[in-house]
Amino acid sequence: MATLLFDLLTDDEEDDRANVFDISLLADRLAGVVSWLDAQPSLARFPLGLFGASTGAAAALVAAAKFPRRVRAVVSRGGRPDLAGDFLDEVRAPTLLVVGGADVGVIELNEEALARLQGLKALEIIPGASHLFPEPGALEAVIEHAARWFEHYLGAGSEKSAPGIGTENERKGS
Repeated sequence: MATLLFDLLTDDEEDDRANVFDISLLADRLAGVVSWLDAQPSLARFPLGLFGASTGAAAALVAAAKFPRRVRAVVSRGGRPDLAGDFLDEVRAPTLLVVGGADVGVIELNEEALARLQGLKALEIIPGASHLFPEPGALEAVIEHAARWFEHYLGAGSEKSAPGIGTENERKGS
């Protein structure tokens, strides 16, 4: 597995908080990344998963809806998937929503988004974790869940179903 980490906004753009919530702008930038990956002969054949945090999670879901044959898995960490709006109904990629157990309000927004997702989906709640997962072991738990999700849906033999990996409407605390 390989990863590519990038910011969807420039430093100057981040100074304007409206840009952080401009899901259309963020999703367009992410769509540009997907298109760039597909234009790279050495990368285009690999399965693609998207990981988004906060409003980046909504952008990842919009991109998954726009590229249903390309995006094979999505993970949202402490995200605002609700901001993907009507695109939620179009996402077919297996989607894992990971939320901190102490992130009151965001849990409910993730539950509402989970209900709208049409494909395989799961909600993992990390007990005692807040929005940015700074608590000891919280970010490690997110990493474990995300790695397992991507390994299952993007790894060799990912077309098969494995026990213990997010089933539809699953909600867990771990």
